[in-house]
Amino acid sequence: MSPDTHAGAGADTAGSQRRTLTIAGGLMLGGFLLNVILTAALHPSGEEDDHPAIFTEYADSSTWIAVHLGQFIGVLVTLSGLLVLYHVLRSADQSFLITRLAAAAAVATAAIWAVLQGLDGVGLKQAVDSWVSASGSEKQIRFANAETVRWLEWGFQSYFRILLGLTLALFGTAILTSRRIAGWLGWTALVAGVCSVIFGIDVGYSGLASGLQDVLGIAIFVLVLLFAAGVLVTGVRERDQHRR
Repeated sequence: MSPDTHAGAGADTAGSQRRTLTIAGGLMLGGFLLNVILTAALHPSGEEDDHPAIFTEYADSSTWIAVHLGQFIGVLVTLSGLLVLYHVLRSADQSFLITRLAAAAAVATAAIWAVLQGLDGVGLKQAVDSWVSASGSEKQIRFANAETVRWLEWGFQSYFRILLGLTLALFGTAILTSRRIAGWLGWTALVAGVCSVIFGIDVGYSGLASGLQDVLGIAIFVLVLLFAAGVLVTGVRERDQHRR
């Protein structure tokens, strides 16, 4: 094979990596922002562990199922961005095993997210609607049923957060070991992952509301936003530099 052929193959590989990084960053950022906008604009909010009050808000929401479907799609799009990023990192010998584990964790996270959104977005809505429309002695029974669904949501929320944190931490570690993209992106994902794991553990003990979760939620928001935007900008910049 001639030197020109080697150079051409190298340029094709570099160009493919730039495109892949841009797609990965775009998917992660787009899915993340979709989820944030839907949650902030349309999802009912209040004291999550005050069940009578929050269940009433949920029952009054006419967009509940649609919002949760949108959240479901948003997070899946974000996770698909991580799986696209996997294709950039997988060929590095230093991070081969870690990258494979990261991709597997992303798939497991998507699976538990689907169960969580089905439980929260459909099951809980039906339970609280039944409670609000019930009367007499049946109302207490319906409320107990809704609380049971809520507690199941706690469990799946806890393990979703832990798995998401593991996924981010593994991708962060893979970035640091592969050295395919900037190391600060790896540290950002790694710290976000640790925060998410702690968040998930706290959900198991405290439910869906606590001071620790408020602080960690802000940290995770900022870190994931930086990570997704950083991957996108890296891909776009490398493409621009290549064209010059």
